[in-house]
Amino acid sequence: MKNPYMQDFSVENPIFHTQDLCLRTLDTNLICKKMCAEMRINMIRKIVHIDEEKCNGCGACANACHEDAIAMVDGKARLIKDDYCDGLGDCLPACPMDAIKIIEREANDYDEAAVKARIAAKKIAENTKKNGSPVHVCPGSMARSLQHREDEKTPCSSNDNSQAASNNGFKPVSRLNQWPVQIKLVPPTAPYFDGANLLVAADCTAYAYANFHEDFIKNHITLVGCPKLDDIDYSEKLTEIIKNNDIKSVKIVRMEVPCCGGLQNAVVNALKNSGKMIPWQVVTISCDGRILEQ
Repeated sequence: MKNPYMQDFSVENPIFHTQDLCLRTLDTNLICKKMCAEMRINMIRKIVHIDEEKCNGCGACANACHEDAIAMVDGKARLIKDDYCDGLGDCLPACPMDAIKIIEREANDYDEAAVKARIAAKKIAENTKKNGSPVHVCPGSMARSLQHREDEKTPCSSNDNSQAASNNGFKPVSRLNQWPVQIKLVPPTAPYFDGANLLVAADCTAYAYANFHEDFIKNHITLVGCPKLDDIDYSEKLTEIIKNNDIKSVKIVRMEVPCCGGLQNAVVNALKNSGKMIPWQVVTISCDGRILEQ
């Protein structure tokens, strides 16, 4: 018996190829499925929806997504491609801002094969980057220790009228103990991590807080990053650093803005994943340079 819904149904004559028709026949009619695929018509199915206004950029949902369908883009969680989302919602419980929900809308079908291929390719790229021998190493990324004497001071010139010059005739000096400082660039096995007090700071903190070198960088190994600008999971490298080195303490210095929560979460997760009991502290800096919480 001819299916009444299939009357005049073809790629050339798609007049009956409606959403209503698909909903009534898709699960039972192979011809309909074939026609939808040929005409690239999407099904209505469950899929993740992210409210970017609520999203604080912490990255917890991206870490929780088993399909790797969510990525951090410009400091916000984004669904990379409909095909990668299975609609099961493993990412929902991870969101502290209730910015994710499951909705029903037109979307491409979940493509399990594409997801597996993407994850496999990503792992190969990460392993190559981690274990491969790079053809060229940027001199700016080479690890090195920087030595400063405890009593080191820089005299001010006679014509220096800056505020710094009024401090007993001496300018502030750098307290940076190592290079590089970016989390993305620092080698996890650098010798300066042995016995270190670790400072993990948001990029903006050193600009907002005037006495950052003396109050925070001094006597610390310093790592800086911005979860809003860097599309990576800091917790992986931080876990490796903490787990494989004798870290004595960890201090997190963040700004009061919500996106800095991603940096704090990354450090806390790294401490948990390392399996070590290490004292840690969070210091929050206001946008006008005050210490709000420590």
